[in-house]
Amino acid sequence: MQMKPLRPHDPRALGDYELLGLLGEGGMGAVHLAQDRAGRNVAIKIIRPEFAAQAEFRGRFRSEVNRARQVPPFCTAAVLDADPDHETPYLVVEYIDGPDLAERVTRDGPLTDGALYSVAVGVATALVAIHGAGVIHRDLKPRNVLLAPGFPKVIDFGIARALESTSEHTRTDQMVGTLSYMAPERLDGGAVTPAVDVFAWGVLVAYAATGRTPFAADTPTATAVRILTAEPDLTGLPDDLREVVGRALAKDPAGRPSAQDVLDALITGRPGATPPHLPPRLPARPAAPAPARRRALVGLIAAGAVAAGVVAAGALVPALTAGDGSEATPPPSGNPATPAEVHIADSLTSAGQWRDTRTGDYSCELGQDGLAVVTGPGNDGVTCPGPATVLAGNQSIKVHYDELSDDACALVRFRHTGRAGYELTACADEIAVAAYPPSGDVHTISSAQLNDKHAARRRLVIDIADDIATVRLDGEKLLTAVLDDPALAKGMTTLGLVQLADGDDGFVRFSDVDIRATRG
Repeated sequence: MQMKPLRPHDPRALGDYELLGLLGEGGMGAVHLAQDRAGRNVAIKIIRPEFAAQAEFRGRFRSEVNRARQVPPFCTAAVLDADPDHETPYLVVEYIDGPDLAERVTRDGPLTDGALYSVAVGVATALVAIHGAGVIHRDLKPRNVLLAPGFPKVIDFGIARALESTSEHTRTDQMVGTLSYMAPERLDGGAVTPAVDVFAWGVLVAYAATGRTPFAADTPTATAVRILTAEPDLTGLPDDLREVVGRALAKDPAGRPSAQDVLDALITGRPGATPPHLPPRLPARPAAPAPARRRALVGLIAAGAVAAGVVAAGALVPALTAGDGSEATPPPSGNPATPAEVHIADSLTSAGQWRDTRTGDYSCELGQDGLAVVTGPGNDGVTCPGPATVLAGNQSIKVHYDELSDDACALVRFRHTGRAGYELTACADEIAVAAYPPSGDVHTISSAQLNDKHAARRRLVIDIADDIATVRLDGEKLLTAVLDDPALAKGMTTLGLVQLADGDDGFVRFSDVDIRATRG
């Protein structure tokens, strides 16, 4: 691993460690080569000041480091020391003098024979150790596999969750990880379990054997679509690895083997073999994402759909990695790109961001219970005047609605300018997101059915992570939608009502709206 000289702003010592040079830098911090008092070489990751200033991050960092120290050093870089309370928190790990897997494949081409199986078995062994300690890596990729003499070593486990779990970074569903190695459930807001690491293992082994990832496409968005809907391209993978890799890449996390099952299959000497306790192989399922995911994505994803919601290798950077081991360059240390936050909060009980409005066709009335919207029959969309703030990029919209009349739909318009934008309609039996672009070609992007169990659920949340919108009702995820029209990249947020049937007035009451966004 190539080392660069220390820079003027780099510390010369931390705790019991003397820093010798710079090994690399990412969005979370810089990694330095150092020596302890006994003269042993170690690697120190120094956390960026903007994260160090957050008490919540420090707490998470401390907790995750303690868990990572419980991981036995079987094909992992041992966690040796850490000081979460230092002015600049740092983590000390075993120094491994060797190239990473991405460097090796880029320089020498795909791995074959013993070298390939060493990576497959070594990384599976590391995952068994990591998962056994109750840790999920979350960012397994070639850059995080170092080819030390003997077996490979997996690095950078145990601190990704410290970044991902802090409220500042999860408010708009930002994720820690690298797109090409992300399991489908990570892209559509599913639960993060050890199965996401098994999926990444399958992608990594395919990359090591072929020099490309099995869902590779021309753009990040197209790659995301393939992960969610397509079968992996395992052309060029040795026959005796293809079975276990294919099963690791199952769309449904329940259909993937555990890391221990993967390791058992590999060490039988016939990596395609299935040990008795491995679950039966699921049938091939072309375009196999879960129904809600399928509804949300058919024909919808276009350029930029998943860009800034993903952060690389424990790094908070508004870019994707290419999937071939290369990564976007983060902001330079000491000069972070910190976007300003916009926060709009209104109880809707008195004049403020929203104002009373009364016309012959509809009314928006502020009162002690919130904003009451009343409209005549057949009105195709009434919105109440609200804040003129134009928002772009990641944002979270939360609002409570109730007293919805029959044949009416609560309406939330966002990225809305003039007669164009996106809108969410929450009706008695369905919730949907639609686009109405300047061209006038209105179309539904994604929808989900509601039933009696949703009748009393009225806290609506729309989280937008760089063009992927996730909609929840009282915490239950109902749908995702891709906001892919470049003409609708920014706009205002308004509240309103749609009345579906003739002959009756429509009514809905909104309260406690909270809108947060970052813009840089």
